[in-house]
Amino acid sequence: MREVYRIYVEKRPENAVEALDTLNDLHTQLKMTNVETLSIVNRYDVQGIDKATLDKAVPTILSEPMVDDVYYETYPFEEKKVLAIEYLPGQYDQRADSTEQCIQILTGSKEVKVKCARVIVMTGDIDDEAMQKIAGYLINPVDSRQASLDKPANLEEDMPEVKAVPTVEGFTSWNHEKLQDYLNQMGLAMNLDDLLVTQDYFNQVHRDPTETEIRVLDTYWSDHCRHTTFSTIITDLNIADGAFKTILEKDVASYQASRHAVYGMQTDRPMTLMDLATIAAKELRKKGLLDDEEVSEEINACSIEITIDTKKGPEKWLLMFKNETHNHPTEIEPFGGAATCLGGAIRDPLSGRAYVYQSMRITGSGDPRKSVEETLEGKLPQRKITTEAAHGFSSYGNQIGLTTGYVHEIYDEGYLAKRMEVGAVVAAAPKEQVKRLEPQPGNIVLLIGGRTGRDGIGGATGSSKAHNVKSIETAGAEVQKGNPVEERKIQRLFRNKAVSEKIIRCNDFGAGGVSVAVGELAPGLDISLDAVLKKYEGLNGTELAISESQERMAIVIDEKDRAMIEEACFAENLEVVKVADVTDTNRLVMHHNGQTIVDIERPFLDAAGAKRYQDIQIDLPDFEHTPFEKEVKASFTEQTKATLSDLLVASQKGLVERFDSSIGVNTVLSPYGGKTYGTETEGMAALIPVLDNETTTASLMTYGYHPQISKWSPYHGAAYAVVESVAKIVAMGGDWQRIRFSYQEYFEKLLNDPQKWGKPMSALLGAFTVQKELELPSIGGKDSMSGTFMDIHVPPTLISFAITTQDVSKVVTPEFKEARHKVVEFMIAKDEFGLFNYEHLKKQYSKIHDYMADGRIISAYTVKHGGLIEAVAKMAFGNQIGFEFDTNLSLEDLAEMNYGHIVCELDEQEEFLLGGDMRLVGYTIDEPILLYKDEKVALEEAYTWYTQPLEEVFPTSVKAPTETMIQKDCAVRGEAHSKVYVEVPHVTIPVFPGTNCEYDSKRAFEKAGASVELVLIRNKHEGDIERSIQELKEAIDRSQIVMLPGGFSAGDEPEGSGKFIATVLRNESLKEAIHNLLHKRDGLMIGICNGFQALIKLGLLPDGEIRDMTQNDATLTFNTIGRHLSQMVTTRVASVKSPWLANVNVGDTHIIPISHGEGRFIAPMEKIQEFFDNGQVFTQYVDENGEPTMVSPYNPNGSMCAIEGLISKDGRVLGKMGHSERQGENRFKNIYGEMDQKIFEAGVNYFKGGK
Repeated sequence: MREVYRIYVEKRPENAVEALDTLNDLHTQLKMTNVETLSIVNRYDVQGIDKATLDKAVPTILSEPMVDDVYYETYPFEEKKVLAIEYLPGQYDQRADSTEQCIQILTGSKEVKVKCARVIVMTGDIDDEAMQKIAGYLINPVDSRQASLDKPANLEEDMPEVKAVPTVEGFTSWNHEKLQDYLNQMGLAMNLDDLLVTQDYFNQVHRDPTETEIRVLDTYWSDHCRHTTFSTIITDLNIADGAFKTILEKDVASYQASRHAVYGMQTDRPMTLMDLATIAAKELRKKGLLDDEEVSEEINACSIEITIDTKKGPEKWLLMFKNETHNHPTEIEPFGGAATCLGGAIRDPLSGRAYVYQSMRITGSGDPRKSVEETLEGKLPQRKITTEAAHGFSSYGNQIGLTTGYVHEIYDEGYLAKRMEVGAVVAAAPKEQVKRLEPQPGNIVLLIGGRTGRDGIGGATGSSKAHNVKSIETAGAEVQKGNPVEERKIQRLFRNKAVSEKIIRCNDFGAGGVSVAVGELAPGLDISLDAVLKKYEGLNGTELAISESQERMAIVIDEKDRAMIEEACFAENLEVVKVADVTDTNRLVMHHNGQTIVDIERPFLDAAGAKRYQDIQIDLPDFEHTPFEKEVKASFTEQTKATLSDLLVASQKGLVERFDSSIGVNTVLSPYGGKTYGTETEGMAALIPVLDNETTTASLMTYGYHPQISKWSPYHGAAYAVVESVAKIVAMGGDWQRIRFSYQEYFEKLLNDPQKWGKPMSALLGAFTVQKELELPSIGGKDSMSGTFMDIHVPPTLISFAITTQDVSKVVTPEFKEARHKVVEFMIAKDEFGLFNYEHLKKQYSKIHDYMADGRIISAYTVKHGGLIEAVAKMAFGNQIGFEFDTNLSLEDLAEMNYGHIVCELDEQEEFLLGGDMRLVGYTIDEPILLYKDEKVALEEAYTWYTQPLEEVFPTSVKAPTETMIQKDCAVRGEAHSKVYVEVPHVTIPVFPGTNCEYDSKRAFEKAGASVELVLIRNKHEGDIERSIQELKEAIDRSQIVMLPGGFSAGDEPEGSGKFIATVLRNESLKEAIHNLLHKRDGLMIGICNGFQALIKLGLLPDGEIRDMTQNDATLTFNTIGRHLSQMVTTRVASVKSPWLANVNVGDTHIIPISHGEGRFIAPMEKIQEFFDNGQVFTQYVDENGEPTMVSPYNPNGSMCAIEGLISKDGRVLGKMGHSERQGENRFKNIYGEMDQKIFEAGVNYFKGGK
């Protein structure tokens, strides 16, 4: 047995951001001020390497000499209080995995084993009760546990015996009582009627079922997979008496008319919620008003056919969109649940062979400002859920390289019952490379991507159950674990036209695992579970069948294409195995260890269990007390403060900035725009992601929903949600007549209560009516019907997601453009019940769209919860343009919640004639104030009211660690051109596991005139690393430039970015190749973000040589704010002493997108002074006056002396944190200032004679 080595790594106090944040949490959240000091020590147990390898790994992989202290074998705990935390067995540990991957680069062997723990070391007067309280706060029992302080003798786990899957003996003869006992004992999601149907089936086939068959049926028939609630047959519909009854009866009659139009007059098709949700689209399709929808047996996501304009001419594309929820998983394990919410949303259109390029996140929470003491028993604190869920979703999206274009959290106490976690994504693919074919007997099924573990077992059924006080302790296995690095590889694979064209059908691995993902691909399937690759041994047949381990795809292909697909998977560092054959048996059959553990006829499987029947009672809203009646304050100042500080209005900028909003270089609207980044957008807009081309076609997506309206009336809530989503599209410059919808329904557990069933029925009626009136269909959606905790229920929730396409030149940004402009409100007529006049709405929205096309409307914002005050203030913040309200407006007018109305800034060229459907709101003014009659509110003060409510939960700034500053310019130019002329310089970009900016970087260099080669670093199999290193060396040898792009190499683990890249490039052959490039072949090197981090940790910056690092070297470490930051910054050029800087001058400023968690540049002050003296600091973060600063958010990460970018002494190597590759024509339309530093052109032109 090999020795186990133990290493402790601790950040020095000045760099211990996480420890400081945790201590602050204990003080503020638990009120435990008796904890005086707190340290976080990362513990690594390593086996399978020798001492010499360990000594190499410690300063390069396990720690950084610049910021860490290291302890071998023992740590000086002394009399301190110690709490060690580790993941539960079977839970994915990215830190341990990345550490193993990095060490494997050193050894070339996959035998290394690593286990990690976080050790919390505290001092103070802390008794056992306090320790228990701290442990309860820091350890989520769903995925973690308290770890032993003893070192294990062996990290290898005993090989468990895998037992045969048992038969459920006697099942076919059990009585109702015995079946009910079994149902309860197994924790099944199905009901007794389902089990009786199952019993009948197995009686017909004359055998008892296996345990796997019961679990597979429970999964297949779960509400999550088969929408059993939405498929329940409505037997009787009763509407309460009242004036509003006539409206609902008219809508029900309209629904019946639609059914007759679609199914025929004599239809016996049952009425269901699903039918009501889909009938409008069916009718519109029959009328020829939905001819753009892609119709196929293979349903991966909503899909419409579009024509996009490109520089090479028009092209036919598929635009796909999908919304996904992970409410139950996020409630009990916020990080993993939210991460896989996004992962699952991505995989649906990805399985349709579309490239996912933008996401939207809409969540529901209780008030996150409430103290831990106010937390309900059996619940995590709301603040913990909301912050960890944000971390999970953003971590996944940021790592996979997905732009998150819009983020919003909705606060309502109903979400204490169960959190709402919704992700919506947009994807696209050239139509010609997506084939929709029918699998045939003889076809085979390949499983691509991640391996299978116990994570996610029972996720489909778990999400279909109500939540109780024990869920957090018992439901851990139901939470899937995400691996975005692996899913990114699948994205790259499916973007390959040659691969995509060979796929007959594809399904992603989400709910139900193999049983559903493979089981749905064809009517007849013969599946070998023995072929399924496992994360670890010991999984039995049932676990392999239903595990929901993520980042896997099942594809049907022709046998003759197998070798080509396997080769393509190998090239992308993906594992692939054959797991099934398509048969003509019309049966789902699974084998494991020589045993047939599933053999079920397809018609029975697809029957989805017992039919369900339900009476429904719709209650009417109370029109005497509506949410539209607001208590108006006595003064404009008070009303403005109350409005802007309302949680449904207040800024969430500190939340939004966690999500990368600029990656992919397709972003049309940054989440916050204007010169001060103070105006939030109404939705998201992005260019269609064409490769090797440019397009002017953009997708627009918005959402609509208000919990208070929906609680008062689910009908109104849904109607208003749909109209809100349409109004936002119109305000962004979109054409309302080309919108398509997807809905998200989230309701309490309905049980058999007719009044509870009336809520989704009423909501769907409201949404149906809007679709019919506007002749705009919802072509997809997702329902989640388990929002109950004890006697608390989520508010009736129907979120409308609206999507369309628009020429980017017509996209309108929401910030006020100039002073002395008239601002008007386009109003929508409503009836006595508060329902929209849809003919008037269509007329008004068409008028707005035409005026925008003519340039007469230059900014717009919808009226929402905060009325005109909210809309005007948010429009004013971005460019600090003041506003004078028209004195004819009352305070009630300013506060009124007029959903559907749109506020528009008019261009100064023309006077508008105001009619009864449009009213004057006021005028923009130079002075940065909001003025109403004789009351003035400074925009600065209003902005404080707007930003303060959630600042403690989602901070946007942090105190600077020091005020020390150096500013020293260097106007000396670097060499003008290379000694060797190259007509088309060649660039090598290595793609490491976790790299996500390779497409953006390739685009930047090709646009500058270079040829680009991407070299994938593979490490799945023995010998992969050696072969990849050889390929990279050969590529470097034929290149003039090497670029290290941004990303999260190996997930930025172990605890530090760029380590995987640095470990690879320390290989002697690569070290020599890079030395020759820079010092013998006149070559250049550049690293951005993750690439900059690697250059620093190699020594290439600041010294131009790869060398060992010491405690006195520079490094990049964690942002002082303690989280990932994605925002715009301004940088100033301080030096031009490099070929890379030939196109800029000292003093130039640029607006640059950043997106990083570890961007804080630190070094000993004498080193920093030396960098300035040498002219090596080429850019610094500056404030609005162009002055270098330590103040955040101008200096976003706390970098010493505001250093953003550095060059080597000879100027050949350049590194920077800001993403200079993320800019171009038609991008970031709401950002003001120059973004192009022309770095890539300068690097390429260096080899073309400097021209």
